[in-house]
Amino acid sequence: MSLFWIVIRRLAEIEERMATSKKVITREEWEKRLNDVKIRKEDMNKLVMNFLVTEGYVEAAEKFRMESGTEPDIDLATISDRMAVKKAVQCGNVEDAIEKVNDLNPEILDTNPQLFFHLQQQRLIELIRNGKIEEALEFAQEELAPRGEENQTFLEELERTVSLLAFEDVSNCPLGELLDISQRLKIASEVNAAILTSQSHEKDPKLPSLLKMLIWAQNQLDEKAAYPRINNLSNATLEDPTV
Repeated sequence: MSLFWIVIRRLAEIEERMATSKKVITREEWEKRLNDVKIRKEDMNKLVMNFLVTEGYVEAAEKFRMESGTEPDIDLATISDRMAVKKAVQCGNVEDAIEKVNDLNPEILDTNPQLFFHLQQQRLIELIRNGKIEEALEFAQEELAPRGEENQTFLEELERTVSLLAFEDVSNCPLGELLDISQRLKIASEVNAAILTSQSHEKDPKLPSLLKMLIWAQNQLDEKAAYPRINNLSNATLEDPTV
């Protein structure tokens, strides 16, 4: 993983020195420059811990804390609670998820009307999925319609969801993606991010952002030089430049 940090920093430095014509950088020269950059192990450990905490790997985070001495920036006990909320949404138990969120911090939903609407919308979707049509109509009218009257975006989302009731086979209708597992995952991620934000923690892990930065930096450097680049992020292998 340290190779990502090294390459990103070296790419930025080299790009500044590049002339308008492409320069060829050999593997030997490139690796020498990479090796000249020193990355603190402490920084790498913090990056790993950040990923484990943000993604909710509580057991791995605890083990890594004991092995590396890296302290997380939030109480690891709260990760289990956050993951319980996320799992509830992923399983379609939205009402249970709402209760768990309120147990964690009632202000999360009180101060985030969009998140609360999306959770209620997901409850409606689950009722439709389970064929509880009358209950779904009643829930939409009593819980969601008033919010739609106050917010045009909410109203459009509500109308789109209620439209599922017009189809006998909702799984094959044009709006069938609302019933797909990806819809649950999207709402679960939204809830997860809101809980992290309430705990003054980044809602996204830093590692994916660094990988995106690496890709961007390489694309920029491609215009000015031929160099050993990383094409496969899974193994971070340097591939010789094509001249």
